[in-house]
Amino acid sequence: MIEQLNNDIKTAMKSKDKVKLDALRYLKSMLMENATSKSPSPELDVVVKQQKKLQEAIDMYPVGHDLRDKAVAELAVVAEYLPKPLSKDEVEGIIKTIISGLENPNMGAVMKELTPQIKGRFDGKLASTMTNEMLKK
Repeated sequence: MIEQLNNDIKTAMKSKDKVKLDALRYLKSMLMENATSKSPSPELDVVVKQQKKLQEAIDMYPVGHDLRDKAVAELAVVAEYLPKPLSKDEVEGIIKTIISGLENPNMGAVMKELTPQIKGRFDGKLASTMTNEMLKK
């Protein structure tokens, strides 16, 4: 992923896209810091964490605010490094499969298996709500 980031940084520099360049440089610094830490996380976790930070920034500022607009633009850049998002129907199918494979399906057991499969690809809160509704049926 670092190699891809380096190539994208060069492209952004050539095209003089400051917002994209800033987002890529920050993401690269986060990945480099993670790689040199005592207990590094998977690269996907670092990208997901940055995505969540940007989403919080978007929610924090009102529409039309400069910082909100910048966070929206940076989120679009970060999203390019995440796996293809899952649709609601796809997640519903995964939940059904997990529930059918468990002897005693409960919220904790289903979410334990579901979370790694959807990480960075679908909203965990929404998945939790969907799981809860499906377990009640």
